[in-house]
Parts: sequence; C-alpha cells; structure tokens
Amino acid sequence: MPGFFYPNEAELQWGLLIVLYPYITGLVAGAFIVSALYHLLKIEALRPVSRLALLTALGFLLVAPLPLLAHLGRPERGFEIFWTPNLSSAMAGFGYIWLLYLLLVTIETWLVFRPDIVHYAQTRRGWLNPIYRLLTLGSHDVSPATLEKEKRLVTTLSAIGVPSAFLLHGYVGFIFGAIKANPWWSTPLMPIIFLVSAIVSGIALLMVIYLAQMKLQRMPVDHLCLRSLGNWLLAFLLADAALTFLEMLSFAYEQEESWEIISQMINRSLALQYGGFQLLLGLFLSVVWLWTANTVRAENAPRGTLFRAVAALLVLGGVFAMRWNVVIGGQLFSRSLYGVRSDLIFPVLGQDGIVTALLILALPVVLVFLMTAIVPPWEEQRPAPVPEAESPRS
Repeated sequence: MPGFFYPNEAELQWGLLIVLYPYITGLVAGAFIVSALYHLLKIEALRPVSRLALLTALGFLLVAPLPLLAHLGRPERGFEIFWTPNLSSAMAGFGYIWLLYLLLVTIETWLVFRPDIVHYAQTRRGWLNPIYRLLTLGSHDVSPATLEKEKRLVTTLSAIGVPSAFLLHGYVGFIFGAIKANPWWSTPLMPIIFLVSAIVSGIALLMVIYLAQMKLQRMPVDHLCLRSLGNWLLAFLLADAALTFLEMLSFAYEQEESWEIISQMINRSLALQYGGFQLLLGLFLSVVWLWTANTVRAENAPRGTLFRAVAALLVLGGVFAMRWNVVIGGQLFSRSLYGVRSDLIFPVLGQDGIVTALLILALPVVLVFLMTAIVPPWEEQRPAPVPEAESPRS
C-alpha cells in the first residue's frame, strides 16, 4: 500500500456483488437491443436469435436485483423503496426503472410466445400442461387478425423498450459519474461508456448462449445470423474502444491533481485488470478475432464461427474487467490522493464472496436454459399455426 490511507478509507464499501450488479444489467440491455434490431429494423439475419434474445433479457432481468439484495445484508429491506418511495434518490431509482422494464419485457415476451404457448396447452400432456395453461392467461385466440394486432403491439413495445434499456443501464453509469468527489468516476463519459459496453456484452452473451444451445440441441448453426451478430458486435466494440481511449486521453491531457494517483493505480493495482483483461483481451484481441472471422470464406464457415465464439468470450471477460476497474478501482486510492491499495483480496465464502457471486451469475443462465426448454425459441421447433376455425375462443 504505497502512501497512506485514513482508517475510514481502508475498507471497501462496494465489493464483488456491486461489480456483478452493473454487469448483469448490461447483459439485459444488450440482449434486448438484439431483439429490437429485428422487430424495429426488420433485420432478417437476426430472426433466428430474436426470440432467444427476449428470453435471455428476461432471465437476466429477473436476477438483476439479487446482487444488491445480497449486498444489503437485510434483503427484505430492499423493498422499502416501493413502500416508502423517494423520487429524489438516484439509487432508489433503480427499483422503479427495473420494475417498469420488467413489466415491459415480460409482456413483450408473452406476446411473442403466446401462439406457441396456446398450441402446447392444447397438445402437450404431463406435468408441463398446467404450466402452459397458466401461461395462456385464458387467452386462446390465435386468429390471424389477433396475431397481426399483437405483432404491431410487439413492435411498439420494442420501440419503447430501446430507450428503457438505455435508461436501465445508462442510469448505472450516471450513478458513478455523479459522484464528484471521486475523480475516477466523475466523468461525463461514464454513462455512455456503460451503455455501449452493455450492448457489447449483451450481444456477446447472446452469441455464446446461441452456440451452446445449438450444440445441446444438435441443431445446425445459422452462420448468416452469427455473422450478422458478429458484425454488430464489432461495430459497438469499436465504439466502446473509442470511448475508452477518449476517456483516458482526457484524464492524461487535463493533468489534474488526481492524474498522478490515477496513473499509479492503473500501472500498479489495476495493471492486469485494466491493461491486460479490459484493453488487450476485451478490446484489442476481440476486434482482431472478429475482423479475422470476416475474412474467412463461406465454405469455411465453422472456422469463422469458432473465431466469433472466442471473440464473444473475450468480450464478456473484458466487460466484466471494465466493471471491476470502475467499481473497485474507484476505491483503491485514498480520498486525499496520497495512497494506492495493492493488497486487495476477496473472500471465497461469505456474503460478498466469490462463491456467492458465481452462484448469482449462474442463476440467470440456468433460468434462460429452463425457459428455452419450456418454450423453445427456435424456428425449426415452432408448432404449425392453428387454423382459425380450430382455435378455441376464450
């Protein structure tokens, strides 16, 4: 620990769970954007993953508050923000934003999958039948006119959901950027960087889940879809890289009193996480892999798929490193700017331990796989439309 700290600065108030919180919300926003690209811009290449994107966004959105609730120590008190609302609190704002966004994503997902759910409720037997009947919510009308109305409603919800997704994760960057007393956080670029990196991580997550599902289902990979996802990932990744370097250039050029301690932190405490994981692996090598994948000929599509899979995994690791560097990095130097911590160790067990974080991170993945088992999002497995004359009326 070069320099010195005051006793009240030696303990980290925000640990691993707070790193996980913006990471999971970013995955939600990015996955939903992919679905919106299909429903709003009618990008047909993204059709094979558009329904999976909604399930992914919903699964991770359900788990998004858990890191905060676990961090509280008294998770039942987290619901106080709804019983005693404080509209002037930026932190309490997450509860309202999350709840409204959850309702929007849930309704849109239900509308997209409702025809399939109705079909399964009529044809499938066993323990899943009551679940399908419950999920229909009593609505069994799958006539073309009704489905056309619901399709237009899904488009409207997607249009509303895009700014909502921006608000959900841009607000997290706003929380950090608004803390003026911390020079590592207080930058106007923070909300934009958080937002772009969220889109990047969500697209990368969707690529990984899609490839894993295709492997488990023993179904062929749609290489055109994966190529489109890779191109969108590359575009947003280049924007993320530009914003990251612009932020650092701003720090270096202004040469404020905090620059000396920030440069020490980057070169010592965060050398591996910032220079190695975030910049080298998460940005530079990811761009190289994606660029290389685009040079692969069509007849060697599996090789291009492998390159894109590697790039997606690197991006997920790089974005997590970025969240770590922001949350933890902002607590590694003293408020007096005279000391930098280099002895940081997180416990394996406990409330803020590594095992707890891994369990929370694994939970939404399990939810997504369960939901895809109940309502398969794949076009190849969609049931044939029920003729209007045969569809029961609710």
